[in-house]
Amino acid sequence: MPRSVNHVASRAKRKKILKLTRGYFGARKNVWTVAKNTWEKGLTYAYRDRKNKKRTFRALWIQRINAAARLEGMSYSQLMGALHKAGIEINRKVLADLAMNNPETFKAVVAKVK
Repeated sequence: MPRSVNHVASRAKRKKILKLTRGYFGARKNVWTVAKNTWEKGLTYAYRDRKNKKRTFRALWIQRINAAARLEGMSYSQLMGALHKAGIEINRKVLADLAMNNPETFKAVVAKVK
């Protein structure tokens, strides 16, 4: 009896990966093994960089808060310490947004903790 191999499923699997690697350079887009390896490595980069994205945004928020706080005569660390001591729980993302888009509100927050 002849050997039965499911070519439909295996070809569909390869086509799916090759479709995902469209736009890659050289053999990375059309050679099956190279494309598969590149795609898998891309997934690990995506996972890593989802974590790094949070880190870089936090750093950006801190820089923005620090710049706005220095205009009010405080450093970032002094402001965050004063906020904590005053019991004002406002996260860095919101605080940075206030500093950029609503400077009057940010000044009010700083005045409250001074």
